[in-house]
Amino acid sequence: MAKFIIMGKYTAKGLGGFVSNPDTDRKAATTALCEFVGAKLKGYAGLRGHYDFMVEVDGTFEQASASGMIAVSSGAVTDFSVHEVVNLNAIAKIANKTASGYKEPGK
Repeated sequence: MAKFIIMGKYTAKGLGGFVSNPDTDRKAATTALCEFVGAKLKGYAGLRGHYDFMVEVDGTFEQASASGMIAVSSGAVTDFSVHEVVNLNAIAKIANKTASGYKEPGK
């Protein structure tokens, strides 16, 4: 399984849910959603800035994306983005090995 960071924004409908029930437990709801698609919630946080929330999930890309499909189709979430956690050093090692074989456009 891979690790994913998922970020999104609440719509006016989603924020309205918080206003009408400020004690709503989005972590519990998100945990249930992750379990339903076969993934595992590792973390949930509300954010201040461009995104309203961040979710850390262990699973597959398909599972992470399916949870987003469900959340966005509810009308409560928008700008849902899935980011896979990667090992930058491992990527750099591969790039280092192959850099000498790369030819720039026009050369």
